Amino acid sequence: MADISITTARDRRPAAEAAETSPAQLEPYWDLIELLFFAYRDFVGDPDEVLARLGFGRAHHRVLHFVNRNPGMKVADLLDILKITKQSLGRVLKQLIDDGYIVQKEGANDRRQRLLYVTASGEALAMKLAGLQTTRIARVLGELDPGAHEAARRFLAGMIDAGDRDRVLRMIAHADRARLQRRDSDSRR
Repeated sequence: MADISITTARDRRPAAEAAETSPAQLEPYWDLIELLFFAYRDFVGDPDEVLARLGFGRAHHRVLHFVNRNPGMKVADLLDILKITKQSLGRVLKQLIDDGYIVQKEGANDRRQRLLYVTASGEALAMKLAGLQTTRIARVLGELDPGAHEAARRFLAGMIDAGDRDRVLRMIAHADRARLQRRDSDSRR
């Protein structure tokens, strides 16, 4: 059976005409919109099951993820990343602290700062959740062309608001470098 190819009105329009069309006049990218909804549903579904057994939800996952990736981050920075209220973060953070997944320390230079770190249990849980998601991503990337990882990275980065994109990419690069340094120093011990 031949592969099914779906052509939309947008696909048939000349590129010059599409470039001149305002976003309100474009036929919505229904396929991509819905694929993003379903992909996100399944991407978070595996971790959701693990988190539910602990009485946690997606907000807990996000907090654990970013604190694990950025040890010593300030509560204010986490609020900025997650775009949630201080009250919402406070509830989630209290649970993670009370259950021994995160610790909060005073800043060395400013005692008013609250710096966040995962505990050994917090790191283990964050890595378990990331492992579930990495397995899904690796499976898909393995089915695609060799340049798929970079194409997916460019697409996802492009979906971030232009004013925030560089900051997010710098944060990711910084967390990647710090993790490699920690891994290298751990392997030398």
